[in-house]
Amino acid sequence: MNGLRSQHKAQEHKSSSGASVVAIDNKIEQAMDLVKSHLMYAVREEVEVLKEQIKELIEKNSQLEQENTLLKTLASPEQLAQFQAQLQTGSPPSSSQSQGTTQQPAQPASQGSGPSA
Repeated sequence: MNGLRSQHKAQEHKSSSGASVVAIDNKIEQAMDLVKSHLMYAVREEVEVLKEQIKELIEKNSQLEQENTLLKTLASPEQLAQFQAQLQTGSPPSSSQSQGTTQQPAQPASQGSGPSA
């Protein structure tokens, strides 16, 4: 009879440890699901922010392309040639723009000061 009791207790121990393993597995799965849902929420939020930034950048790019087209139509052939030459030599375009803007106002200013004098 003692052998039967010890065998029964061993089976009880196995079944209770098996149940605790299942319970632990369930808790781990729940924790993983929670982490997954938080990550998915954070990713969705970040995607929305990035979509908005992309939209703004597309609009800005379109605006700059229109401005570029306008400036090309208003620029003289000499200014365009000078700009192309500076692009090919690797000179910074900002210096050509500053030179171009200082040359253009100087001409109207001399014309404007003539009639007023």
